[in-house]
Amino acid sequence: MSDAPGIKPDNRHAIESGKTVLGIEFGSTRIKAVLIGEDHTPIVSGSYEWENRYENVIWTYNLEDVWTGLQESYRKLSNEVFENYNTPLQTIGAIGFSGMMHGYMAFDKDGNLLVPFRTWRNTITGQAAEKLTDLFQFNIPQRWSIAHLYQAILNKEPHIKDISSLTTLAGYVHRKLTGQKVLGVGEASGMFPIESKTNNYDEYKIEQFNERLTAENIPSKLQDILPKVLVAGDAAGVLTEEGARLLDPTGQLQAGIPLCPPEGDAGTGMVATNSVAERTGNVSAGTSVFAMIVLEKALSKLYPEIDIVTTPTGKPVAMVHSNNCTSDLNAWVDLFQEFTNSLGVKVSQSRLFEMLYQSALKGDADCGGLLTYNYFSGEHITHLEEGRPLFVRTPESHFTLSNFMRVHLFSALGALKIGLDILFEQEQVEIDQIFGHGGFFKTKDVGQKIMAAAMNVPVSVMETAGEGGAWGMAVLGSYMLHKAKDEPLEAYLSNQVFAGESGTTIAPDPGDVEGFTAFMERYKKGLVIERTAVDALR
Repeated sequence: MSDAPGIKPDNRHAIESGKTVLGIEFGSTRIKAVLIGEDHTPIVSGSYEWENRYENVIWTYNLEDVWTGLQESYRKLSNEVFENYNTPLQTIGAIGFSGMMHGYMAFDKDGNLLVPFRTWRNTITGQAAEKLTDLFQFNIPQRWSIAHLYQAILNKEPHIKDISSLTTLAGYVHRKLTGQKVLGVGEASGMFPIESKTNNYDEYKIEQFNERLTAENIPSKLQDILPKVLVAGDAAGVLTEEGARLLDPTGQLQAGIPLCPPEGDAGTGMVATNSVAERTGNVSAGTSVFAMIVLEKALSKLYPEIDIVTTPTGKPVAMVHSNNCTSDLNAWVDLFQEFTNSLGVKVSQSRLFEMLYQSALKGDADCGGLLTYNYFSGEHITHLEEGRPLFVRTPESHFTLSNFMRVHLFSALGALKIGLDILFEQEQVEIDQIFGHGGFFKTKDVGQKIMAAAMNVPVSVMETAGEGGAWGMAVLGSYMLHKAKDEPLEAYLSNQVFAGESGTTIAPDPGDVEGFTAFMERYKKGLVIERTAVDALR
């Protein structure tokens, strides 16, 4: 599937009869809308570029930008419908919203935002995250909504007494369009821990937090301010008249369209890569890298390196997130580009990337003794609060271009590997296949081979992964409309959405696996060098 879908005659009938589904995702740099047909293929799309702002030491988005971006992405999509099919977009089978998970949006009883939206990117909740992790004996990262709430309480922020509801970006948009204060379980799992047996917030931990509220003389109960939890396939309200005008100010879109539960970008990524079943997982590798593994059973204990969230149906998912992936590698490619330009040699950046990435496959299995750290920013997995990109070698190292590129690709996955080893070695988590997406996999075969070596499992890249979370959200809407009675999401995806899907799978090469293991021993021993660089270069 491409980002610019082909024009099909039967799409016009689907549009006119409302047999389409609209998915819209609020990403960190782009709001994207995708309209799909009954075969789950994209018909048209529209997008809007936006950026977070750093205001008063808070990473935030202005609410006006939320609605401007939503309306503009929908306007572009509806214009594409009219231009390609000569029919207005007046009704839709279902709509679904997703967005960046976590963060903090607190409202009073009249629906007014009490403080500017605090996004997942903020690292201002360290005290709260540590206290809650200790209280719950469950890892609470700084970006989680409950950490933001508790930090505001610890800070004695005056707005706390006025909080009537708490939600995420996707939950906020959904509520404005439907009047329903709900979240999909995957999105809710980034607000507060979920008990997968009930697909609801963990009641014991709710009571533990309520005791803290009482101790702070706050009369509210947490269960009263959190959104209601729904699972994939549940109905989540309908588009109100007010909501229809918020989405489409022209007045063409009709009210009454059903909406599916709003989800987080992690959940839509799982759907878009068909990795919601147990023993499957996906890894997104670009500026940062994170792997999500669907668990067969709960982990035996708390690990600060691992977040526990859920699939859109509530299955527990272990998430290993590394802040750094390809930024340092990209900087070196830029340097090579500058060198070729200075020679007057015309080489496109895409060709240069391909050539350099391919050269990594010719290097020594263990990168010839080279070592690099790609830390542009701090890395919590290796307990470094700041980053210093480093390249290190000994006089005996085999210093070649192939090894140089190979070590940078290995290093891009170094911190991730440490977290994954906890799952695979200490917890004996088993996985049959991982689905990869992101810029790391753009050059044919290279990223897949390196990732397969790091994880020691087959790595697949599917064409649909490029469609992104907005498409995954539309698929969740389609599941709500078309699922058979008691048909699980994983069966619907495998049988209805991904049946016959083309893609490539690369199994781990034993020599590469052995080489990556040797590299990781060097990587762990050398962390003292990175620590010294952080301390010395301030």
